[in-house]
This record gives sequence, structure tokens and C-alpha cells, in this order.
Amino acid sequence: MNKENPEEFYTRLRTQLEESTQWPSLYLYKFIVLTDEDKINQIHSIFNNLGAVIDSKLSKNGKYTSLSIQVNLENPDAVIEKYKKVGVIEGVISL
Repeated sequence: MNKENPEEFYTRLRTQLEESTQWPSLYLYKFIVLTDEDKINQIHSIFNNLGAVIDSKLSKNGKYTSLSIQVNLENPDAVIEKYKKVGVIEGVISL
């Protein structure tokens, strides 16, 4: 994501999602975070009650955790809303 201008990034993402996907659709999020139970739980809570399938994997040395989250969403705005909510958690890298 472009840290300098996140709104430009989200506008471009919305356009790409509108052009490439029929909605509602499954969307796959991928995040990397320092292995910190609190931060991982914060990410889980953002996708709570959505029927999301969340796969967690520790890095080789256990310092980082990757999260793959597959969830059915209604439209590109719902995708972007989740990115923004996760984006406020310090140290999370969105892939």
C-alpha cells in the first residue's frame, strides 16, 4: 500500500475490484504481523461474525505470523473497509 497517499491506493483498488470481480465474492486478505497475541486477536475480531476462514502460520523463527483470511463480501467498499480497520493496528503489513 502507498503510505504516502492511502486514498489514492484505495481508489485504484476499488476500480480494480469493480472491473475484475463479480460481487458478492470471496476475497483473500494476507497480512503479516509480529507474533503478538493481542494484535492477532484484533485482526480476528475485525472479521468476526462474517464466516471468515482464517489460516495462521508462524514464520520459521516464530517472530512473525502470517494470516490468510478468506471471506465472502458484498462489494469493493466492504473489502476496503476491512483494510482500513486492519491498517490502524500498529505493525501489520498488508500483502
